[in-house]
Amino acid sequence: MLQELSVKNFAIISSLQLEFQMGMTVLTGETGAGKSIIIDAMALLTGGRGSSDYIRQGASKCTLEGLFTMPKNQELVNLLEELGIETDEESIVIQRDISTSGKNVCRVNGRIINIANLRKVGEFLVDIHGQNEHQELMQSEKHLGMLDDFGGKELAKIKERYEAIYLEYRMIEKKVRNRQKNEKEFAQRMDMLQFQSDEIAAAELVLGEEEVLIEERNKLGNFQKIADALATSYEAVNGDGDSSLDKIGYAMNELLSIEMLDPEYKAISEAVQNSYYLLQEASGDLSRHIDSLELDENRLNEVEMRLELIRQLKRKYGESIETILDYYQEISQELADADFLEGRTGELESLLVEKKNQVIENGLKLRDVRKKIAKKLEKNILKELKELYMERTIFDIRFTELPEEQFNEDGFDQVEFYITTNPGEPLKPLVRVASGGELSRVMLALKTIFSKSQGITSIVFDEVDTGVSGRVAQAIADKIYQISENSQVLCITHLPQVAAVADYQYFIKKEIIGERTETKVLRLKQEERVAEIARMLSGSEITKLTTEHAKELLNMAGNDRRN
Repeated sequence: MLQELSVKNFAIISSLQLEFQMGMTVLTGETGAGKSIIIDAMALLTGGRGSSDYIRQGASKCTLEGLFTMPKNQELVNLLEELGIETDEESIVIQRDISTSGKNVCRVNGRIINIANLRKVGEFLVDIHGQNEHQELMQSEKHLGMLDDFGGKELAKIKERYEAIYLEYRMIEKKVRNRQKNEKEFAQRMDMLQFQSDEIAAAELVLGEEEVLIEERNKLGNFQKIADALATSYEAVNGDGDSSLDKIGYAMNELLSIEMLDPEYKAISEAVQNSYYLLQEASGDLSRHIDSLELDENRLNEVEMRLELIRQLKRKYGESIETILDYYQEISQELADADFLEGRTGELESLLVEKKNQVIENGLKLRDVRKKIAKKLEKNILKELKELYMERTIFDIRFTELPEEQFNEDGFDQVEFYITTNPGEPLKPLVRVASGGELSRVMLALKTIFSKSQGITSIVFDEVDTGVSGRVAQAIADKIYQISENSQVLCITHLPQVAAVADYQYFIKKEIIGERTETKVLRLKQEERVAEIARMLSGSEITKLTTEHAKELLNMAGNDRRN
């Protein structure tokens, strides 16, 4: 349900904020006052095509914002989660900005989304119907879905069973088809993967070994440099004659003899002692390393060859030993699956035949149930049309069997609604019904039936009552009100009969403010509704008689509701 609508700098509206209630609300006013502008704003909020032409002259952008009650619809909840949109499960806020540069910014609960996703969200919130725009009802490809909705739980269970078997069938069919069409390519790929697997397995790679080998190669490749440096360092530290260690030893002994004379001497003495012992320890380390040095040119060659093998494998299979081993695991699994499937080809083909038979069996069950439900729907629609003074109408739901290659998750059937409103005339597809008045009544009849099952929280009728008058106008008014008992209805109308049955009425008018045209919207009180409905009855000149007639229409609507 739409709770609030805020519009800024949109067409001839500078700023407007409206609150809506559950039930039926009508928007009335003179032609050109801006009634359809409000519907245009709702259409844009729910994913309609935007344009900078909508921006009020002199403004840099227009802003539209709507507060909706969150429908109790799991599909919408799943969609919002998929889009990363948080919700409090009570309301949903949509905002859309259109700038003069043509840029559109759409937000749902503060999160920016694109127009396509806004349209997906909007489909759960608002259903807008105009004289030439009947959306799903006027799209023959949607008729099967509406029939299934009308079928409720009885049909849903059978359809779910069919869908599950059908998806299994298609999955097996895909496997068999891939094997049959691509046997040569499949064999070539398996040969390639087997070669790669053997090559990687033969290398016996170990995680971390490349780093160890590089360190070892560096040592072996710099043997002479290391040996010379160690020998020279040892000679300087602890060689024969006047070595560094001997000199520091002399200094240490001399300082020991005077360290008790002054604290500063003692500190210096301790520092020299520490240096002596550290240097003595380093001398031992140098000696040990010199003793362990041994040039092994064969080992150097082995290390170089191993590193070259790793380099070649990295060039082919990955950037590191870890990625090479991951790839090895991946192709090993594919080879294992291939071996398994190769032995199952005949088994899969037999299973495919079995599943196809199950699909056909369950598809026929689904068709039988649909045809029973179709008869019930036809009866309900004719009942609604009779109440709209189309008692001679013939309505037929026709089934067309799809060829085998076009079977899908919905079954074998294509469904389309056919109708004739004139006795003796042939039935024609609903989408080709020409008369505007008749089309409005057909749409209202269908809407009355489907308003519960479709789960749309707000339904907008934009002058769908055009082309009717008299008792038909009253019937249409009653039907629109009947729809509002299940969904919030917003209706633009020029018919006083429709305006009178509404729970709420807004009057849209144009004013000139500071040499600029401005649309204003007023919520009418009861006495104001009388005046407006009287205007709708008689035009510019309101007489006492038309005022009484307006009061009568409102009283009759109130009495009908109480009864």
